Amino acid sequence: MGNEKIYQMDFSKVYHLLVNKAEKKGRTRQEVDEVIRWLTGYSQPELEEMLERPVPYGDFFRDAPELNEKRRMIKGVVCGVRVEDIEEPLMQEIRYLDKLIDELARGKAMDKILRK
Repeated sequence: MGNEKIYQMDFSKVYHLLVNKAEKKGRTRQEVDEVIRWLTGYSQPELEEMLERPVPYGDFFRDAPELNEKRRMIKGVVCGVRVEDIEEPLMQEIRYLDKLIDELARGKAMDKILRK
């Protein structure tokens, strides 16, 4: 799938996929929300509002209030690619979230996921 197709996907559809992945492994929607808020700077009401209307996934990240500076500490492989080596900034932000949800689903402690 090309990057533009990913950027045009509706955030709410991606969000539900992320929640399902976490819940299948015994984690909660609240934990997914916490990870998303930590990464993007959205408040819970802002996040919930994004789920009520169509928001392209790329715009969700482009318009993020405050991307967490600690996100640069996220390392590892997602979809066979090291997130720290992704050259396109927007795709890297998307893959950071993928990596965090992978860590959540694998049972990693929230403090470690949020780089505390």
